[in-house]
Amino acid sequence: MSIDLTAEQITLRDSIRRFMKAEVLPLIRQHEAARSFPFELMPRLAEFGYLGGTLPEAVGGLGLDHPTWAMMMEELGYHWLSLRTMVNITNGSINRLATHGTPEQRERYLAPVLRGELKVCTGLTEPEVGSNIAGIQTRAELQGDHWVLNGRKLWITNGAFADVAMVVARTFSPTCEGALSAFIVDRRETPYEVRKLDMMVLRSTGTAELGFHDLKIPKANLVGAEGKALAGTLKGLDAARVNIAMGAVGAAQAALDLAIEHVKTRKQFGRLIGSFQLVQKHIVDMTVRVEAARALGMRAAHALQAGKDVRQACSIAKLYATEAAHEVASMALQVHGGMGYSEDYPIERIFRDTRGGMIPEGTTEIQTLIIGREILGLNAIA
Repeated sequence: MSIDLTAEQITLRDSIRRFMKAEVLPLIRQHEAARSFPFELMPRLAEFGYLGGTLPEAVGGLGLDHPTWAMMMEELGYHWLSLRTMVNITNGSINRLATHGTPEQRERYLAPVLRGELKVCTGLTEPEVGSNIAGIQTRAELQGDHWVLNGRKLWITNGAFADVAMVVARTFSPTCEGALSAFIVDRRETPYEVRKLDMMVLRSTGTAELGFHDLKIPKANLVGAEGKALAGTLKGLDAARVNIAMGAVGAAQAALDLAIEHVKTRKQFGRLIGSFQLVQKHIVDMTVRVEAARALGMRAAHALQAGKDVRQACSIAKLYATEAAHEVASMALQVHGGMGYSEDYPIERIFRDTRGGMIPEGTTEIQTLIIGREILGLNAIA
């Protein structure tokens, strides 16, 4: 396996970088301050394949392979982790609709999402449910030609902005007794409660709490078969973990680049601080972590592409890359000194946002237990 990019991947990467520099970087500071998101970028990102790019061309995708997608996630992470997160969340709904949606659902919801015209979120986690998706308590009961939804969803990325929520709920009908199903909840037709949350990390991603109280949604809004949402959700976790890992690699590389630039121009005691041994130690440690994280992430991406059993490789990539990215950001902040704390410099944002990668798609602790189970064949999760 080689982690070197192909000529085609390099061309795409360079095109993305030009777009990010010209169109994205000038917007970050104002949207971070306003806790808003520039949704006008989404149709432009769709042109690069960021919306459904890994889907087959027959359903509106570009057929991108996993290593190419991993490179694209790294580029988003390098420039703005909030943007990578919003792209990732959007693609979660895209993949579910493309795989399990009816023709009518694809026409009404998938097509506009692929064009970047419709804002979506995924309602999984709840006040008492995080990593244990099987413990979801939100209920959907079939009553005549409608489902009646009751429950709350918490820490929902893009929940404050979304037009449509893809909600996973415990389902009760004559043919399903409590298993998990996925439902389209169209906020434009059936408004639900939304409480925006102010977060330390990923401030532009519209994290929110969603509330459903006797909310009637059409029977046709069930996505896929009743009771099959848990398996479908778990199936997508491996690729999602690689997405987070490579976004973390990008953010770590950005922190490293900023640190290198700073230590080669900043002087103390009449010398460039990059000439100090302890500063060089920081730079070397940061470089090793970035290179190792990238190699693990691309290894997992290549394994996904080859159709191998990738659970261990994806969990290792997610565990190491997210932890390493925050360590790198911390060291970069350290070599910046007091300037690192200032919102006038991107290190402060990168430091906060890299902390955000250790929890979603399975916490660091969950990844550790998964890897241990894969190595030993013994399950430490009750």
